[in-house]
Amino acid sequence: MSTNVRKRAERKAPAERAAQIAETAREIALDQGLGAVTLRAVAARAGVTPALVAHYAPSMDELVADTFTTIVQTELDEVVDLVAGEPTARARLQRLVETLFDEGRVDVTVVWVESWTLGRRNDPLAEAVRAAMDAWQQAVEQIIVAGTAAGEFTTDDPAAVAWQLIGMIDGLNAQALLRWGRPAERSSLTVRAVEAMLGGR
Repeated sequence: MSTNVRKRAERKAPAERAAQIAETAREIALDQGLGAVTLRAVAARAGVTPALVAHYAPSMDELVADTFTTIVQTELDEVVDLVAGEPTARARLQRLVETLFDEGRVDVTVVWVESWTLGRRNDPLAEAVRAAMDAWQQAVEQIIVAGTAAGEFTTDDPAAVAWQLIGMIDGLNAQALLRWGRPAERSSLTVRAVEAMLGGR
């Protein structure tokens, strides 16, 4: 007769266990989407009991929110560092658009799209999404302000243009999840729209 006995989890220091649970949640979100981050899924992937996960993450809503923040903040940091090497604000803005339409970032796009829906019933997540959107808007606005100061762009409202650009990227990336349109087309359309909004040389 066979028995299904759970292997006892290796003992870890509290900080190490908390980090393991957070990393496991991040991996699940990138592999399967934010909605897949559940108590049982994290426990199964980490090889621990659901009770242990609940001990270190007593609020799954907060774990989901923290997981979202970790993923999108990492992406923002990567993109900001990447575009910083471009010689002009116009080139930085174009590189940003092209990078965010890269098909290799679909996993993060899924996390973003799901966050807008899940955030309706998860207050910590909704707060995290608003903070992340503000951070992206500020990063884009800084590029536009620099370009305006250098005479590359013409606009009286860099903040509004930044919001419009983010909205276009988010919307087109969401559509891309259903394989509507090609990345190159989405990128070129967005760059042309931005050029029309910003003018300049």
